[in-house]
Amino acid sequence: MNYFSTRDKSLKFSFKDVFLRGLAPGGGLFLPSEIKRYTKNDLKRLSQFNYKKLATEIIFNFCSNEISKDELSYLIDNSYKSFKENEVVKLKKIGEINLLELYHGPTLAFKDIAMQIIGNMYDYLQVAKNKTVNIVVATSGDTGSAAIAALSNRKNINLFVLHPHNKISNTQRKIMTTIGGGNIFNVAIEGSFDDCQKIVKDLFNENEFRTKINMSGVNSINWARIVCQIVYYFYSYFKLKEESISFSVPTGNFGDIYAGYVAKKMGLPIKKLIVATNKNDILQRVINTGEYKPGRVQPSITPSMDIQVASNFERLLFYIVDENDDNVSSLMEELSSKGSFNLQKKEIEKMKKDFESIKITDEETQNIINKVFKDHQFIIDPHTATGFGAVSKIKNLENIVVLGTAHPYKFNDTIKKATGKNLEAPEHLKMNINEKEKFDIISNSTSEVKNYILSKIQ
Repeated sequence: MNYFSTRDKSLKFSFKDVFLRGLAPGGGLFLPSEIKRYTKNDLKRLSQFNYKKLATEIIFNFCSNEISKDELSYLIDNSYKSFKENEVVKLKKIGEINLLELYHGPTLAFKDIAMQIIGNMYDYLQVAKNKTVNIVVATSGDTGSAAIAALSNRKNINLFVLHPHNKISNTQRKIMTTIGGGNIFNVAIEGSFDDCQKIVKDLFNENEFRTKINMSGVNSINWARIVCQIVYYFYSYFKLKEESISFSVPTGNFGDIYAGYVAKKMGLPIKKLIVATNKNDILQRVINTGEYKPGRVQPSITPSMDIQVASNFERLLFYIVDENDDNVSSLMEELSSKGSFNLQKKEIEKMKKDFESIKITDEETQNIINKVFKDHQFIIDPHTATGFGAVSKIKNLENIVVLGTAHPYKFNDTIKKATGKNLEAPEHLKMNINEKEKFDIISNSTSEVKNYILSKIQ
């Protein structure tokens, strides 16, 4: 399996290259040269597998040159030992809505599903075992804690986690800044998640620095994240046992729902992928109007979605401009120089064949949490609530699965306000969240972050 860049199809990379580099040269994102297409008979065969075996089968398509199927199976089994749910995820019925719970991992968020595998992949794929890899990641709340849980105390790995200062929930921050060993460095950036993400991309694009520190990344710009998340789309379909299926996905950076798009390209009969957004509605705007114009980030009660630059949208962009890398490069250059770009009518129509997008306000989100609790005695987190809200505004779709992206405890203040109920921390987190937090505050500056990293590894 070879990979190329969204901005240069002539470049060729192995899965190992893609995994360790994270971002392609010139700022592009990696994509596979081919995507396996499953037949109806293939899907029937896969439907008999449990989650871990299904994960092995699907992920193997994208890394078969570097990892044997037996080795991958062992890696996946080992990755999910810490999950509270035997099948990793859980599909349940809440009224008329199918909810896929993705938060049974060690940090109570869907990010654990991919990150635990990625942690073990670093151990497996790292060629120079005596050379330290320095991983730099931006987080809007959950990616950081999932990465820390996966990579803490691993040999020859340092992890630098950048989060926006005072712009994630208290519980998200506490989980992230109270776990981890001596190889973990938490950094609060005086800015937004977009600022954190820009710093990471800037560092990746500084070739000399990236090479000097042997830099890698685990944001959803890393293709391995996408690959691991494809699995639960297939699992949902097999559990639901319907002819076709749709998904409502709370998303900010477009990674989770892009995994669903890849699943559809692999032959899963997905009718629609519904993008649920909050007031930071760049994805809703581009899908409905074709205008991609990042604005100022607005803080919300769904902080993991407080994003105006949805990095993974570039992967979709490649396909909607007919796989023309020059067109992608031109549009991204236009975004950089002018602050926006506009898609053509045919490109919007092509996008809307697969996607719909709905914006849910903070007030609506709170009302949804309250209603679900009153009607079903069940509590959902605010991000999942946007997925519920989007479903209520969509007509002529059946068999919709909402992705439950995080445990409600991570947003307890919002839950208490919406329901009057004060949630207790899950048992395995009680000790951690009462420990002293450890993080450094740095200004929104790539050079300052660079100097900080160098000071910690030298």
